[in-house]
Amino acid sequence: MKELRGKLLLDDPALTKSTAFSRAERAKYGLRGLLPYDTTDIYKQKQRVLENMRRKTSAIEKYIFLNNLLERNQRLFYRTVIDHIEEIMPLVYTPTVGEACKEFAHIFRKSQGLYITPEDRGEIDTVLSNWPETDIRIIVVTDGERILGLGDLGANGMGIPIGKIALYIACAGINPAQCIPIMLDVGTNNCLLREDPLYLGYPFPRLTGDAYQSLVDEFVAAVQKRFSKALIQFEDFLTPNAFHFLDRYAKQVRCFNDDIQGTAAVTLAGVYSSCRITGKQFSDLNIMFLGTGSAAGGIAALMVNAYCAAGLTEQQARKRLWLVDRKGLLVSSRENIKPRIKPFAHDCETYSFLDAISQIKPDVLIGATGVAGTFYENVIRKMAEVNQRPVVIALSNPTSHTECTAEQAYNWSDGRVVFASGSPFAAVEFAGNKFRPAQGNNAYIFPGIGLGVQASASRLVSCNMFLAAAEALSNNVSQEEIDGGAIYPSLLRIRDVSRAIAVAVWQVASQEGLAEIEQPEDLEAYINALMYDPSY
Repeated sequence: MKELRGKLLLDDPALTKSTAFSRAERAKYGLRGLLPYDTTDIYKQKQRVLENMRRKTSAIEKYIFLNNLLERNQRLFYRTVIDHIEEIMPLVYTPTVGEACKEFAHIFRKSQGLYITPEDRGEIDTVLSNWPETDIRIIVVTDGERILGLGDLGANGMGIPIGKIALYIACAGINPAQCIPIMLDVGTNNCLLREDPLYLGYPFPRLTGDAYQSLVDEFVAAVQKRFSKALIQFEDFLTPNAFHFLDRYAKQVRCFNDDIQGTAAVTLAGVYSSCRITGKQFSDLNIMFLGTGSAAGGIAALMVNAYCAAGLTEQQARKRLWLVDRKGLLVSSRENIKPRIKPFAHDCETYSFLDAISQIKPDVLIGATGVAGTFYENVIRKMAEVNQRPVVIALSNPTSHTECTAEQAYNWSDGRVVFASGSPFAAVEFAGNKFRPAQGNNAYIFPGIGLGVQASASRLVSCNMFLAAAEALSNNVSQEEIDGGAIYPSLLRIRDVSRAIAVAVWQVASQEGLAEIEQPEDLEAYINALMYDPSY
């Protein structure tokens, strides 16, 4: 490949160092006169980035600024994200990415990733071949039908794969050249989007049935042909499709669904950690879910495996798990129960949500509804009535859709709640104490899964990998964090967490005969050497 020089080098986002090019480099690459006199290292450049970002008065403006930085200088972007992960992750992903998706067509600057539409049928391999890189290891794909708690956003949902790829790179050190965000733009049933003159997507009602299935089949097959080492992460598909595709492909290709399995693992890790605060045994816990969608179904399924690993039978495990929806407690006498959640229906009297808490006395309450305010005051007070240290995990995001806020949870439980949420919340002061609520973000799980699968070249992604990831995440919560009421580790250590999860994933891959690379003597050092370092 011809060496880039001059303006072409300066404008290449993957190769540029901007003002950090040395005097010698400026002479060598034809950059003299194209840059100001001073040479600055990446840390001084980062200082300038932070100063300008913090001048922005809204989260969406900061998102746009950071996205433009990514398009200009890739290494500077990731250096800034990694070094200031607590401040920036909420801007490049939840909760800001929800607003960014709603406004995607209106804030569009430069295309990132690939778009596949029904007009590409029969030629998806050709579309994939247009991508400039060939050694692809991570693909995040959505069809935009169930974006966070916001519903059908069509092609605007591309903001989700773009954001997830950024977290793979920042949190687990996957090389940017090995990642692709992909939108399966099969239309949208959101009439407001189709009528928006600035909408950029396929402006027709959603593809369904066999036509939809065959397009997804072609996509998966094309990935296997073109990028045989790639892991496919399915993201924000409608619940029935999410489970269907997982069942269809998981035993054939490297793939997983983050909404089902990633959410399950991060939630299980939080429940494991909560036992260190409450003093209870995991195998003794009764766990209640509000919501019966892909997140709740995935968490419940993984928890059955976790209970079995702790010594319970599958039947005993299911008796520990209770699901509630808008009709109340899920019981076996109810008609038309979705097959996926039918095994969790109990043979008992039906109760309303609040009465179910009174009767069952769950140790842990998990919200996966996508509906704001469903953990109302009486719910939290009832959990605090039946538990000395109630555990409440409000998973829904963005922030506007969370079941309750951190402040509400602490206030309504008189400061006794062990709280975590899917969206970030600021510290809360109550009765002279300062609580720092933990965020149960999937970014703790999926980057490490991807790193472990890449490192081991595992042929498939197994359920036991998510159990191992949950345990590794929980083990990385320090005693100091537990003493402060946190059930997840600081985001500042997320690359260490991803490394630990990758080690655990490789060990499972080896045990299950899935790894295609022989395990090195110093596994952690080997994985560490794979991790992308955005420095120059």
